[in-house]
Amino acid sequence: MNSRTRLIHGAITAALALGATTLSGSAFAAHENEEQCAGIVKAGKNDCATSRNQCHGHVTVDADPMAWIYLPTGTCERIAGARLVQVVDPTPVN
Repeated sequence: MNSRTRLIHGAITAALALGATTLSGSAFAAHENEEQCAGIVKAGKNDCATSRNQCHGHVTVDADPMAWIYLPTGTCERIAGARLVQVVDPTPVN
């Protein structure tokens, strides 16, 4: 591999890494003053995928311990049966 090819590969890698960082940063910024709260969600109202389903809104039972929703920071700990979770949400909310 010559130096020009290495330079091109390095530039492509850097561009992909920067793009991934930008996307994940914008997803977290969208929920800056919110926390992920599990165990209190009504069926079909979860905000993101769980270990048992592929997408938001697909939980089939109320109070599924894996299903979570975004709540304002400080709210979850005040709800009986709720627990804070830290799940990486790959889908930014518009």
